[in-house]
Amino acid sequence: MPITVGHDTAKTRKTLSVGDQSVAYYSIPAAEAAGLGDFSKLPAALKVVLENMLRFEDDKTVTTDDIKAFAEWASKGGKNPREIAYRPARVLMQDFTGVPAVVDLAAMRDGIKALGGDAQKINPLNPVDLVIDHSVMIDEFGNPRAFQMNVDREYERNMERYQFLKWGQKAFNNFRVVPPGTGICHQVNLEYLAQTVWTDTDQDGQEVAYPDTLVGTDSHTTMVNGAAVLGWGVGGIEAEAAMLGQPISMLIPEVVGFELTGEMVEGTTGTDLVLKVVEMLREKGVVGKFVEFYGAGLDNLPLADRATIANMAPEYGATCGFFPIDDETLRYLRNTGRDEARVQLVEAYAKENGFWRGADYAPVYTDTLSLDMGTIVPAISGPKRPQDYVALERAADAFFDVVADYRGADESAAATDMADEGPTPDPVVDPRKSQKVEGEDYELRDGSVVIASITSCTNTSNPYVMIGAGLVARKARELGLDRKPWVKTSLAPGSQVVSAYLEAAGLQEDLDAIGFNLVGYGCTTCIGNSGPIQKELSEAIAEGDLVATSVLSGNRNFEGRISPDVRANYLASPPLVVAYALAGDMNINIATDPIAQTPDGKDVYLKDIWPTQAEIADLVEKTVTREAFQSKYADVFKGDEKWQGVETTDAETYDWPASSTYIQNPPYFQGMSKEPGKITNLEGARVLAILGDMITTDHISPAGSFKPETPAGQYLTERQVPVREFNSYGSRRGNHEVMMRGTFANIRIKNEMLDGVEGGYTKGPNGKQTSIFEAAMAYQDQGTPLVVFGGEQYGAGSSRDWAAKGTNLLGVKAVIAESFERIHRSNLVGMGVIPFEFTGGDTRKTLGLTGDETVSIKGLDTIKPLQEVPCEITMADGSVKEITLKCRIDTAIEIEYIEHGGVLHYVLRNLAKAA
Repeated sequence: MPITVGHDTAKTRKTLSVGDQSVAYYSIPAAEAAGLGDFSKLPAALKVVLENMLRFEDDKTVTTDDIKAFAEWASKGGKNPREIAYRPARVLMQDFTGVPAVVDLAAMRDGIKALGGDAQKINPLNPVDLVIDHSVMIDEFGNPRAFQMNVDREYERNMERYQFLKWGQKAFNNFRVVPPGTGICHQVNLEYLAQTVWTDTDQDGQEVAYPDTLVGTDSHTTMVNGAAVLGWGVGGIEAEAAMLGQPISMLIPEVVGFELTGEMVEGTTGTDLVLKVVEMLREKGVVGKFVEFYGAGLDNLPLADRATIANMAPEYGATCGFFPIDDETLRYLRNTGRDEARVQLVEAYAKENGFWRGADYAPVYTDTLSLDMGTIVPAISGPKRPQDYVALERAADAFFDVVADYRGADESAAATDMADEGPTPDPVVDPRKSQKVEGEDYELRDGSVVIASITSCTNTSNPYVMIGAGLVARKARELGLDRKPWVKTSLAPGSQVVSAYLEAAGLQEDLDAIGFNLVGYGCTTCIGNSGPIQKELSEAIAEGDLVATSVLSGNRNFEGRISPDVRANYLASPPLVVAYALAGDMNINIATDPIAQTPDGKDVYLKDIWPTQAEIADLVEKTVTREAFQSKYADVFKGDEKWQGVETTDAETYDWPASSTYIQNPPYFQGMSKEPGKITNLEGARVLAILGDMITTDHISPAGSFKPETPAGQYLTERQVPVREFNSYGSRRGNHEVMMRGTFANIRIKNEMLDGVEGGYTKGPNGKQTSIFEAAMAYQDQGTPLVVFGGEQYGAGSSRDWAAKGTNLLGVKAVIAESFERIHRSNLVGMGVIPFEFTGGDTRKTLGLTGDETVSIKGLDTIKPLQEVPCEITMADGSVKEITLKCRIDTAIEIEYIEHGGVLHYVLRNLAKAA
């Protein structure tokens, strides 16, 4: 489908000739010559957005004043928060978030027909790629059959979803599906889909070149910023609106410059660097901002390391972490199999239009910070947040403090080494426990590593750390070492290219020898698809109330995410994941102490098995080839025989199977009126939950497994689904009945309305403890609106639209918190739930909230963006506290979204009205 661009752009539209190519483009220097302002000092990340304004000028969403605002941004020192309408070139999805998005599109086809419209108007206008990568679960591991057996189980569990996605691929224009077993969406995007400079034909049939941009229904869409492709995560509802031609309403962002100098030293990895970057940027505070990396250090930073840093943008809170186009970008594009003509176009376009990072690159930034990469040391991060940076040499002591905190012991006590099982000197009482494992000749204890997983696009996209992990395995194998028997090991690369170069280097055999067999291509442990650990281990952990640990090469380690058996989760580089599998214990200081013994009793230290940078670089040079990328991506959309055998229909609208427990027609558009309503004041709302700081979207809408006694488990049991077939919340996001029952149901969430209770519980209308779902339904039966209170950084983490959808379906009309993370705030608005922030130092704690209050909020019937409004809180004793809240409806278009009941309702009504 041709792109539509503004017509009155003759002054900025130019022609670029590169070799045999001749393409039109929108010139930033030409905009300067036309008197629109001085854009020379804009960061490259912001120039991408500026080009978007030039290309869509005069299409009724972009004005000349919008373009001039970018010159004012630079002259005002990097600040000019003007609302703009931004149109990304394409949309990326994975199946956990993509299935509900396609469900919504299918429901919108039904909805538009009910309003008298044409179902064919519900079609993506921009290219959409959905990569099935979130459904493989590690049931089988540590043997040569693991990959095939996990794939077979994946299809058994998910056939209904796959049939639905195949229907969507046939029914919708501009929609492609990358089949299961191919790779992780962000790695497939980086290695194959992304072009850095995109080309398409416009409505006049002319080819136009412009920066490759996207939004994705996964927060780690930011990974591709490492290749100078501007992209970030949005909720599925916002992505659907973008697909349907709705521009993304945003404020011109602040851009924080992060200067990198020096180069990495021997023994450190890109993972160690990114964990430090996350810590620094979280401390700096970059929520809602762009971060752009610059400085001489980039000359020493491979694109694989850049992509790792960009991938973790959600962990440091930024909208994106961007790297400008330079020689390394071109090298990577060539090495990963892009056409030479495309690489030449990228270079010529970047230099012609001011996107190139040369020696003279010195833009204006809103703020800056700096890091000398020569100061980086080996590190891990945990036990429950990516920003919880711990230098490796301090990891064992830091874990002692974790256990002490969990058991309420004296945290100031010096850590003692349990490795020798010697007595603890008085007066320190060691809080760590151990527990015999039934049928085994070993004990588990606090700190036992029960999961060690090389997983996630964050690191498996980086051949330097993957080759490094393989070399650690090789050296360990040569010394006769093996993983500890209680460690569940797994290798889940982000693309088949990884297997190609590990096999070419002979390293997969070494990884297999110590238990890191291939288990699948996709997100596994990183999103909670760890699969079960050995039953006897699980029982010992529960019986001893042990603080078991996991070590993974992922990007998320939030509470309750990785495994229900694990309380402390650590992020680490792939080589360190292998080392911890050999050690098997977080109490061991693997930086200095022996991590294992050879069969003849000799101590082995980390330095004995750690490869040099030269060894790694040599193998990368020999095995990571352009031909490997071209071969593995030659038939990327074809899939294997299993995918080709998935049968579906060719119907224009979906025939919703009534018996399906995976795919159901959601209620959002049923009985919808042709005209929107008005925003009304909130009267007499009751409190559903009072939550603390850093409540993540995992807390609100967990992705992992659930038990039969939960509301979701009861729903499936009533429909004769055996526990073995429950799958996960993430896999059932196409069924609102499961998902609303799973909202606020994370096993680690703590509702402060209750004393010391973990899990999805609250007080019902009768004041008694019950599940959040049952309480919400009881309040809905009474016609009582609900509110949720939270602390700082409410909604951090994944761009999980179900965290907002579930909140809506439970009857929550407002969420009142100290601050919101960007994506979740947007998702709440997109689902018609109004976010509010406390003002004047008020918090849930200073107000003394217990959950027995009623809440009323005035001023909503005349609301303006970012307006402050009065709120009355009637306490249980009848007294009234009056406070002021800041309404986080940020833009004028968001007011319209709320009036319509959500962004999709807004789009649907407009499409139904269109001729």
